[in-house]
Parts: sequence; structure tokens; C-alpha cells
Amino acid sequence: MPAGPFDGTIASSASFGRGVSASFEDEEPLLDELGIHPDQIWKKTRSILNPFRINQTVHKDSDLSGPIFLYLALCLFQLLAGKIQFGVILGWVVVSSIFLYIVFNMLAGRNGNLNLHTCTSLVGYSLLPVVILSAVSLFVPQGAGPVRFVLGAAFVLWATRACSNLVVSLADGGEEHRGLISYACFLIYTLFSLLVIF
Repeated sequence: MPAGPFDGTIASSASFGRGVSASFEDEEPLLDELGIHPDQIWKKTRSILNPFRINQTVHKDSDLSGPIFLYLALCLFQLLAGKIQFGVILGWVVVSSIFLYIVFNMLAGRNGNLNLHTCTSLVGYSLLPVVILSAVSLFVPQGAGPVRFVLGAAFVLWATRACSNLVVSLADGGEEHRGLISYACFLIYTLFSLLVIF
């Protein structure tokens, strides 16, 4: 079969003038090229699922693809509940990441080494319990107020523990400020849970 314009080969920009071509098999996978690693996202998500034993070494390399996935999942569950809150949730993720960044770096002083990218990644991955709360609350009737509050409190404590443990373990000087960091995380995830409960 003669080689046509769509024969499965591509020409790279460096070899365009020389007639050398490469095949699609030589190309890097699209997810790797975009910096999205599903196995790494799964490991980080799985480490958050156990609130008593979180694997901190997995979270040393921060990324934003997992938190964006969890943000979209929370928005989807809220949409299924009849609440259109995409902009509100996105705004709260951004503001809460900046809030945690400022609080920790003010507490740590010159020793603060937690950057905004890492804060956004930690806040996003620790949003998993709130996403689960949003999914569970679809099946809890609106009239069951005390049940919804107890569920919300349990999931907020889970998210707070996960986020504060990760911040303390990944940043230098976080151990001495564990209580204040936990309080900031508690405020962040209480706001998200109030979106789900009401």
C-alpha cells in the first residue's frame, strides 16, 4: 500500500526538512506528557482513605490533577443533590489553600518551607472525606438533621486529621504548631461540609 498523508507516521520539527519521520508508537503517552499520573493519584487517594495511618511519603511530590478530580467529583455530587455550586467550591478551594499557606508560614516564620502548590495539593486530596460525605448525603433524607450533623462532624474530623498530619509531616517546624494547623484545617473542612449538609 503506498504511503499516504495518514500512514501512521509523524514528522518531528527537528527532522522536518530532512525527511526523517517517527511513528506514533515512539511518542510518549498523552497522560505522561500532560503530567497526569493515575497510579500516583490512586496512591495518594488511597492513603487518605485510612485516617489513622496516612502515608506521607506519597504526598511529597505534589500535583494538582488529583485535587481537580476530587473537586469535580464534589461538584458532581452537589449537582446531583440539586445544588449548582461549581464556582463557590472552586473559590473556596483557592481561598482555603491560600489561607493554610499564610497560616502555616506565619507560624513557622523563616523556617516555613510549605509552598502554595503543596498547600493546594494537600487541601485538595484531603477533600476526599467531604466528597464521600457528599455522596453519602444523597441517601440521607433532608429531614434527618441530627444524622446529617453527626455524619458531617465525623467526616470533618477525618479530613482535618488527614490534612493536618500531612502538613505537619511535609513541612519543617510543623510539629510544634500542630494544634493551630489542625484548627485551620478544621475551619476549612467545616465550611465545605456546611455546603453539603445544607
